Amino acid sequence: MRLLLLPIAALSAALVGCTTVQEAVQVPTFEVQSARLNSLSLLGTPTANITLRVKMGNPNGVPVRLANIASRLILDGQDVGTIDLPNVNLPARGEAVQDANLILPLTVSTGATFLKIARGQEASYRLDGTFTADLGILGQPSFGPFTLAQGVWKQPAILPF
Repeated sequence: MRLLLLPIAALSAALVGCTTVQEAVQVPTFEVQSARLNSLSLLGTPTANITLRVKMGNPNGVPVRLANIASRLILDGQDVGTIDLPNVNLPARGEAVQDANLILPLTVSTGATFLKIARGQEASYRLDGTFTADLGILGQPSFGPFTLAQGVWKQPAILPF
């Protein structure tokens, strides 16, 4: 009877110790280092040209490649567009910075928010999204959706009125 209990106890301990890849990998951190509205264009299809500098951190002890970061930019509660950052290599316990240069469509409601930013006024922002980590032989699990970063966007005025 004792000989039978030992393998059962070992198997139970092994099963309790098993975790999924998503539980074993710590989630990278995301921070918008800067946001810049470069221009507004009202000719043809109205657009906003912006640049976001995003810093990503890897709390894991092994390098991680983020195969894709797909997020939505939310300004003052309005969804203004998509941001995709492909192939970001994060060193073990390190960071990477990547610029996202975007041309986003303007609507009546989002145009008002971008106009506010162009005048040097504050707007709240949020990046909501998912990311896919390339873990080699462990696969490419997707994480999210979550709020990746949030804050207040304020820059010097680019419009004189």
